[in-house]
Amino acid sequence: MAQQVWCLSFRQPYAGLVLDGLKTVESRWRPVLAPLENQTLGIHIAQRDWEGGEWRQALSGLMNRGQIQELLEGGERFGRGVVAGLVDVGGTWQCPSSLQGAELQELEQAALLIGLQQKHLTRLSNPRWLKAPLSTRGGRDLWTVEIPPELLP
Repeated sequence: MAQQVWCLSFRQPYAGLVLDGLKTVESRWRPVLAPLENQTLGIHIAQRDWEGGEWRQALSGLMNRGQIQELLEGGERFGRGVVAGLVDVGGTWQCPSSLQGAELQELEQAALLIGLQQKHLTRLSNPRWLKAPLSTRGGRDLWTVEIPPELLP
C-alpha cells in the first residue's frame, strides 16, 4: 500500500545534505513545517541550486575538499525533480533576533546556513533515501505525494 506524505522542495545541495543527515535544522521565513511536527516529510529535489555558499563554509570545518565533493556527488545520485527521501519533522520555533554566540553558531552549523535570526527553524531527524527516486513536479509550498511501497526504505 502506498504511503501518502507531505512533501517539500529543497534546492541542492540542501536536499542531499538533509538526506545524508548533515543538515538537521531547516530554516524558512514562514513556519511552513510547524503543522507537521511528529510526522514524516518527503524531500523533493528542486531543479535549481541554492545560490549562497554558506553551506560550503560550514562543511569545510567538518571535512576536507575531497569529502565535500564526494558528499555533493552522492546527493545528486537521483537527479533533480524527484522525491528522493524521507525525514521526520520535529518542533518549530522562531529564532530570536537577539540570539548570539555559541548557541547561534550551533544552530547555524545544524542548518548549514548563517543569518537565522527571525527565521522559523524546524528540527529534522531520521533521514532516509528512497530505494529509487519518484519523479514528480515540485510545488512552492507543501503538497502531498504517494510513495509506492517498493520505493520505501
